[in-house]
Parts: sequence; structure tokens; C-alpha cells
Amino acid sequence: MAPNVHQSAVVTFAATLILLPLAPAAFARQPIRAGAQTVPSPAAPAASTPLNGVPRPQPTLADFAWLAGEWHGTWGPRLATEAWTPPHAGVMLGSFQLSENGKTLVLELFTLTEDAGALKLHIRHFTPSLLAWEKQDPAALNLQSADAKSVVFENPADGEPKTATFTRLDADTYVSRFELKSEKGDPHITQIVYHRQSAHPPSKQPKHKPKQHAP
Repeated sequence: MAPNVHQSAVVTFAATLILLPLAPAAFARQPIRAGAQTVPSPAAPAASTPLNGVPRPQPTLADFAWLAGEWHGTWGPRLATEAWTPPHAGVMLGSFQLSENGKTLVLELFTLTEDAGALKLHIRHFTPSLLAWEKQDPAALNLQSADAKSVVFENPADGEPKTATFTRLDADTYVSRFELKSEKGDPHITQIVYHRQSAHPPSKQPKHKPKQHAP
């Protein structure tokens, strides 16, 4: 697979992921590459920062139950598809598929885990035949900050992505923003808007009228 496609897929992490299930907030961002939508992201206070002297409660895995289901977004001509399971036994399991013109470019598996009250986001990329792209361990990002609008995960190691920010706009829309560095050290940002996909209603069976018998 071409190196630029590899880096692009790593940047878009469908990781998409995680936002506190709170009221939507107005915000504006702007895409940095064709098809992606971007906007200046608001600074998020540290998760433990007190508000009016009252400590803000740490988010838990249950706060992300809203994420369960299927989500679609576009990145230029490419379709990004995510699916998440509900929280169970300390884990939310997610999958991501990036495709273009009927061809899958990359797959991702990711987990949002809660252990001893700490939330982490784990991400790994695969080919369609499930060969891992990364030679090192999966990326593991720690929860760095959270507020009513967004949540930020940060990579403490020398890996990619550097940060992952998720902002929930409403019950059925959220934005994922990932930052990594190019080989030259330049920051590279990708942002994708995801929309919830409603379940397909069951097909209606035609109603048969009872036969009328002649008197």
C-alpha cells in the first residue's frame, strides 16, 4: 500500500471515538484536506480542574454508551465507517473501515477501556487480510482532559497519533480530530464529521385481503 495512503489512514483514526453524552455545543472547525471539515477547537480544561471550587467528576466508560452503533463520515472521496459495541466488562470495542471506489484502504480495531478509574484509547491498523501495519505495540492514548463539549486523549509515548479529540455536536453527530507529525516534524491534522446510521426498518409484508365467497 502506498506510503501516503498509510499515513493518511493513520491520521484519520476513525477512532473516532468518544464524547461525553452531554448537551451539544456550538463550535467551528475547518478541514485541512479536501472533503474534511475543520474548525478551531476550543481549549478543553483538565478533567480534574475544579469549577467554582467544585471538582469536576472524572468521566467513566458508561458516559460513552451513546457511541454504540454505526456511524458514517466522509473524508474527501473516501467513506469512513465506524461501529461500536455498548460498554461491557470494562471495554467498548470499535471497528473502522476506510474505502474509496469500492476498495477498502485500511481497517482499524480500537478499544476504549476503563481500569481502576482510568480511561484509555487503544488503536491498531490492519490490511483487509488483517495483517498489522504497525510493527510496534498498538497506540495507547490516555485521557488528558474532558468537559461538556469534548474529550481529549494524549499519547504519552513517541508514537502516532499525538492527540485525539472528540467533540459531540448533537445526539447523532460528532467530530473526531487527530494530530500527528510528518517525517519532517510538521503537524498533520485530520478531522471527520460522523453521523449516526439508524437501523433499517423491517420490510413490510404485503397484506392479503380475505377472499370473498359468492353467496
